[in-house]
Amino acid sequence: MLPINKVKEIISRYETLEKTLSQTDIDKNTYVKNSKEYSSIGDIIIDVKNYIKMVEDKEGSEKILEDKSADKELKEMAELELNEIKEKIDELETKIKIFMLPKDEADEKNAIIEIRAGTGGLEASLFAGDLFEMYQKVASNNGWKTEIISISDSDAGGYKEVVFSVTGKNVFSKLKFESGVHRVQRVPKTETQGRVHTSAATVAVLPEAEDVDVKIDENELRIDVFRSSGPGGQSVNTTDSAVRITHIPSGIVVSQQDEKSQHKNKAKALKILRSKLYELERSKLEKERSSARKSQIGSGDRSERIRTYNFPQGRVTDHRINLTLHKLSDFLSGDVFSEISDALQIQFQEQQLES
Repeated sequence: MLPINKVKEIISRYETLEKTLSQTDIDKNTYVKNSKEYSSIGDIIIDVKNYIKMVEDKEGSEKILEDKSADKELKEMAELELNEIKEKIDELETKIKIFMLPKDEADEKNAIIEIRAGTGGLEASLFAGDLFEMYQKVASNNGWKTEIISISDSDAGGYKEVVFSVTGKNVFSKLKFESGVHRVQRVPKTETQGRVHTSAATVAVLPEAEDVDVKIDENELRIDVFRSSGPGGQSVNTTDSAVRITHIPSGIVVSQQDEKSQHKNKAKALKILRSKLYELERSKLEKERSSARKSQIGSGDRSERIRTYNFPQGRVTDHRINLTLHKLSDFLSGDVFSEISDALQIQFQEQQLES
């Protein structure tokens, strides 16, 4: 059972926020912050109130069962009611526990996704293209918007690398478990013997940081400009519009050359750099919090193999939760993507509850 005083604190906080938000002299930043918290509690407030009522009803039924003077029929009714109440209490308790878990501030943020072809040559670049299309469809299905930040084509028609942003509601919370190595098993179009080849692509999902999240000191940056180049080293631009930014304290390097304007390339590069620095800080905090345990879901490390897409058998397997779906085409079209992403989220929450 949850401590009832802790549960009542949720209602108290909700009422306090309600009063604060009705004030006319509240500053904008406080209003935005409190509005988000108020909305978040609003999603669980009915369950909280029902939980408190159920606990009171449970105590009432238990008193009747303990009362030696109560008649048999009344006790039978109380016992029946008690069993139903306990079921409802367990259900509500799980919801409230999940709500009370420490929040990942990044969950509400937009995301920057980097996909890079790994082992497997041209076939790996084609697979990187397949993953990019999958995330575009997932975004479309959720009403999110995607925007390409940088892209590098391969000779086979896929991508050596593609970096893009996804904007919408709670994007990072839905996509953060995609970081890692994605492996594909299929017969390449160039394979004449019909043999199955294994290739891979790496995915990194970063929460998109805002200016308020990360303050970048210009004195800690080394900015180099150079001439953009196309495939084979051909110049696509006669001015030094490409930008390479090095964050000296962390050693992080970001290059951007897709735009013709040096100013636009610098802005895009800073956007990625800010997100990388934000993720670096988040990773440090997470390691401090979870030093005593190793999350089974995974660390989000790009070197960690997380999923296999097997085309001959039409299946996709997520190795972190040992879940296999024999719906590969539906998964790649984004239609059943949530079956795995929701399962990952549930297991992550269960691990948090256990710890």
